[in-house]
This record gives sequence, C-alpha cells and structure tokens, in this order.
Amino acid sequence: MTELYDTLYPPRTPVVDGFLYGGTYLFVGAPKVGKSFFMGQLAYHVAMGLPLWDYPVRKGTVLYLALEDDYARLQRRLSGMFGVECADNLYFATQAKTLNEGLDKQLEEFLKEHTDARLIIIDTLQKVREVGGDRYSYSSDYEIVTKLKSFSDKYGICLLVVHHTRKLESEDSFDMISGTNGLLGAADGAFIMHKKKRTDNEAVMDIVGRDQPDQELTIEFDRERCVWKFKKAETELWKQPPNPLLEAINNFLTEDKPEWEGTATELVSQLPDMQIQANVLSRKLNVVNSQLLNDYGIFYDNKRGHERKIILKRLEPRE
Repeated sequence: MTELYDTLYPPRTPVVDGFLYGGTYLFVGAPKVGKSFFMGQLAYHVAMGLPLWDYPVRKGTVLYLALEDDYARLQRRLSGMFGVECADNLYFATQAKTLNEGLDKQLEEFLKEHTDARLIIIDTLQKVREVGGDRYSYSSDYEIVTKLKSFSDKYGICLLVVHHTRKLESEDSFDMISGTNGLLGAADGAFIMHKKKRTDNEAVMDIVGRDQPDQELTIEFDRERCVWKFKKAETELWKQPPNPLLEAINNFLTEDKPEWEGTATELVSQLPDMQIQANVLSRKLNVVNSQLLNDYGIFYDNKRGHERKIILKRLEPRE
C-alpha cells in the first residue's frame, strides 16, 4: 500500500460536472429514440462550453464520428437545433476504420492536432467493430471496450460510444444493452435512454458510472428545436462536504501568491491549523489531487528528486 499511496496519478477531470467524466462510456437506446439528437446537443455544448441543463461543462474540442449519418443530414439536424452559430472546435466524420483496421491511429492523429480535445463520440459501436456477424461472446464484447478504455485512459479524454438496446424488455434497464454483460463490465459507465412508448416526447435516462453518482433523469424532447430539455431528477446529486485540507490550501494560495513550491514539511508549517504529519500530507494530496484541480482550480505535483518537492499552482481565479 505504501507505493500505491505514495504515487501521484493523473487527475481525472470531468467533461460535464456530475454527469460525464474522462474514460469510456456507453450511451445506449433503441433505434430512433433520440440518441443522435442528444449526441449533437452534448457535442455542441462541450465545444462551446455551455452548461448542459444545470450541469457545468468544461469547454474543449470535440470529435463526433457520426458513422450512420451523412454530412447533409448533420447539417440539417444541427442547424435546426442551434441555428447557424458555429462551434469552430466541433469536428465531424461520417467514415472511420474499425478498431482492428486502425481506428486508434486515426484518433491519435486527431489528438496530436487538437491537444485540447475532451470528447470523442463514436456513433455507433457496431460501425467500428470487426466484421464478423451479429453474434459476439462475452470475451469479444469485453475486449473491444477494453481497447477503447485503454485509449481513453492513455490520452485522458472521454470516449462516448453509442450502442443499441436489445429488443426484449427487462426490469433492469442496464440489462437491455445489446450484447453480453462484457460491454458494461469493461466500460467506466453507461447511459440508458428509454421511453415507455416510442411516440412519447418524454424519456428516462439512467446513468451509472465509476466516477459519478447513479442518477435517473426525466428529459423531454422539444420537437420545435429538436433538443432534449431537463424535467426532473429522481434523486439530488450528492455533494462532497468541504475537505479541510483543500480549503486550507485554497486559502493559502492568494492572488498575490498563486504558486508555491517546497517540501511537505515546509507546507505543513504554512498550514498551522492543520494538525498533520508531512508524509500523511503528501499521501492525502495524492489521493485528492483530482478534487483539488476540478473544484479549486489548483494544480498539484509531487516532484521526485534528492528531496521530494510539492508544487502548487492556481490555474483558475479564486471564486
């Protein structure tokens, strides 16, 4: 455990706070339920940095692989949703290689050219699978999502993979994912969009994931603007209580002193209200570095050398 706690891992940043994070996620729904409209809506909001309903969005470049569409249909759909105000950092492709043929290389090239990319949408999973019929085993399902997850983890981005539900209904909406449990087992989370009747304007979105709380949202399709609107959530999002250590560091880094570098022992001396040992301080910061960055806008590093140094740097102004 010592090595585990003494290691600083890259922070996992949200794409949409409390809703979508870095990693590989499935977005599942029946054909024509409105998945592609929501994908366009999500892509536009992330590219523009606009809040999605009440969820704050972290702006970044987006690649949308609309592999079941053509450019003319995308043009009509998006102009109906958002008018002609363009998001210059939202990119589209209607063709891509399969994973076995080099999709990862194509995506790597895109990320080299767009270092601020946050989100890649693959619509749909079937279009990037190896050719081999409709029947897949648990191991093949698990393998394909594992490959996608390895890619998203390597580059610190979010891969959102659109997929279809199976025809048979189930009491557990996540059992409706077409294929085996290997898909969900390997993914970081999943979104299931379903309606009681195909003609309904309302839909339920069930959300489960490793980095966000389970949620059940009711949303409504605005047929005039072709966007999904938020109606209600079954449960309120749980909010973490303030962390005394992070609050102390937030107060320590002022506008006049937005950066600091020194040993853990020196930092302890700068935080007199924190009764904590230097080695415990370093380990706690390793654990909460994502929260420090996402909630307080403070970058943290633990630089190894002859004498290990802590680096703190405020990247965003204090609220």
